Amino acid sequence: MGKAKTERRLADNEAQAVTRNLRISPQKLNLVASSIRGKKVDNALADLTFSRKRIAKDVKKTLESAIANAENNHGLDVDSLVVSEAYVGKGLVMKRWQPRARGRVGKILKPFSRLTVVVREIEETA
Repeated sequence: MGKAKTERRLADNEAQAVTRNLRISPQKLNLVASSIRGKKVDNALADLTFSRKRIAKDVKKTLESAIANAENNHGLDVDSLVVSEAYVGKGLVMKRWQPRARGRVGKILKPFSRLTVVVREIEETA
């Protein structure tokens, strides 16, 4: 029997890719994600390629995965794709301790993030 197939959460002209457990704080990742929101995918890829942020390489891989999902799984035209959504969520946080003076301890938090990129096909207006 099995369970029934869940309905697709996205529209028919959208595709997404999710990257989990990125080793960066969500605040820093959101700076890069906000720089590609609303842009055409070729402009967004160019911006990420030449970005000086370390995490831009992982954001670019996620965007390329969303583009590949749109092309291969949903049959969308790559040339008319736009980054409709790029949002960041919190992941787990590793706790570490640093010894400090007079027997005290300093808390070190190492956060993880998750990144979701949604691309949408837009109609060309001629």
